[in-house]
Amino acid sequence: MFSRRYTVLIADRSTGVVRRLTISLRAVAFVLGGALAMPVLIGLGAKWSANLELHHLRAANSVLTLENGNYRETTGELAQQIQSLEGVIDELGSRSALEPAQAQAMAKLPAVVKNRAVGGTSQTNAAISNVVSTSLISPEDTFGVLRTLLSALETRLSNVRKGVERQEKLAAATPSIWPAKGWLTARFGGRSDPFTGEAAFHQGLDISASKGQPVYATADGTVDSASYEGEYGNLIVVRHDFGITTRYGHLSGFNVKRGQAVHRGDVIGYVGSTGRATGAHLHYEILVNGKLMNPMQLLATQPGQQQGQ
Repeated sequence: MFSRRYTVLIADRSTGVVRRLTISLRAVAFVLGGALAMPVLIGLGAKWSANLELHHLRAANSVLTLENGNYRETTGELAQQIQSLEGVIDELGSRSALEPAQAQAMAKLPAVVKNRAVGGTSQTNAAISNVVSTSLISPEDTFGVLRTLLSALETRLSNVRKGVERQEKLAAATPSIWPAKGWLTARFGGRSDPFTGEAAFHQGLDISASKGQPVYATADGTVDSASYEGEYGNLIVVRHDFGITTRYGHLSGFNVKRGQAVHRGDVIGYVGSTGRATGAHLHYEILVNGKLMNPMQLLATQPGQQQGQ
């Protein structure tokens, strides 16, 4: 049936020309079938394209969901780290505040002593500057830079913490209170010897007080010795950090023993007149790296006002 062929005659009446057009039924069927199939094919292609696009969108959504979860997790970690750093900053701020008396006494210490309590490094500052100047391309870069910056800040705070701890140790080791309640009867420096009347050098302070009055440690330290020492009589030597030593002489008795740790304000002995003394009083000395220092430079409070008395 499809092999049959049909001839169509087309005649031009004005000229009498006749044209013949032979048509195959099979070709007509193909053309009609193609015309009818075209919308179907277009629809199927559109459906396939839509399904493919939907698949890509679902895959992209899965990736974005995963990235979003990672960013949230990272953001949470960074927030906790920042909160932790804020807590450290607050702690260091409260710890770095010294009592006025201690700050005043520390300011008058020799430079060689204060330098031992100074620390820190400029490398952290350089690292922070390098991080801040880094160009950012993607969120991953941003989080990476933030992590590096926070790590550098943690290092810096660690150095600050060490500095604060050294400052605390120096403050604790600085003799800043009066060792006994009483009257100041002799200062550091030149004076007349009370026994011979000749010019002499007085190595500390003499504080007149009744026998048995308590004698206080003027800073934290360790008792180096508590024994009878010639002209000093009963003598307590307390060794503090940073090369600082204090001596308490002419005591009537001891309240500590060698090797014992003491704190500022602890009662370590009692006023007496043992050794080379004309009456009951406390002889008090401060040495820094083995050299005598005028105790008046470090005594910021008056007798009776110091902590622990």
